[in-house]
Amino acid sequence: MATTTGTLREVERSTPDAGSRVAFYVKRTVFVVLLLICTVIFLAPLVWLISASLKVRSEVFSFNFIPDPVAWENYVRVWNAAPLFTWLKNSVIVGVLAAGAVTLSSSLIAFGFSSFRFPGRNFLFGLVLATMMLPGAVTMIPVFLIWDRLGQINTLTPLWASNLFGSAFYIFLLRQFYLTLPRELYEAARVDGANYFQIWGRIAAPLPRTAMIVVFIFELKASWTDLVKPLIYLQNNALFTMPRGIKAILDQFGQGGEMQWEVVMAATVILTIPMIIIFFLGQRYFIEGLTTTGMKG
Repeated sequence: MATTTGTLREVERSTPDAGSRVAFYVKRTVFVVLLLICTVIFLAPLVWLISASLKVRSEVFSFNFIPDPVAWENYVRVWNAAPLFTWLKNSVIVGVLAAGAVTLSSSLIAFGFSSFRFPGRNFLFGLVLATMMLPGAVTMIPVFLIWDRLGQINTLTPLWASNLFGSAFYIFLLRQFYLTLPRELYEAARVDGANYFQIWGRIAAPLPRTAMIVVFIFELKASWTDLVKPLIYLQNNALFTMPRGIKAILDQFGQGGEMQWEVVMAATVILTIPMIIIFFLGQRYFIEGLTTTGMKG
């Protein structure tokens, strides 16, 4: 009897009462409501952009999110007024080359910092991280002079080739992942006669697939939306990337004292759509990559 009574008391203690259930549902409801509010706040600018791109000029800045009438001709006008296909192609070329270069170079450097043991390693790694504190404006003129001396001004090369030397943030991100890998893998490869480049290419680099995809998407987005470098290095209209092209469209349709914002908004939507598609395709890797990096210092 005593055993039965004790068991009943344990069940009663383990069963949540009505008050606990109410508190749980209240907290869950508040969380969902806050999540919906934040979602609306973050989506509102994108919804407004799409809506403005489909309005007539007199209604662009109205608070009506549903265009009336729907001006599909804005996209036809901007497509006919500028070589958008060429600019999109240039953006794809620059984005893929920049993302691929920084992913491979940062991975190789991160592998070195995580695998090799040598005097001053931590100090050298600290110097690499310290470069993140250096404003880009400080090195803008020296880097321009280097590319000018190499004869690469008004080419696409300066927009991506600098990434061949890695990025401090991506080096840190990938190094944290490499630190979670067992060193026995590298030692077994060394016993089999593999050199360090073979270890990196055949063992280390393929393992952090999610982290590599995250780095690639991050840099692709950064390159896709970059306006500063194209403004500095590009003068030929046929070499413009999409951000530089939108700046040209803004200059073109902003003349005459009347801004044609509906055309500029249509071009901006065309610029934004590829990044939205890439994010939806890669969001699984974002979550997985960001939860598996940084697990070991």
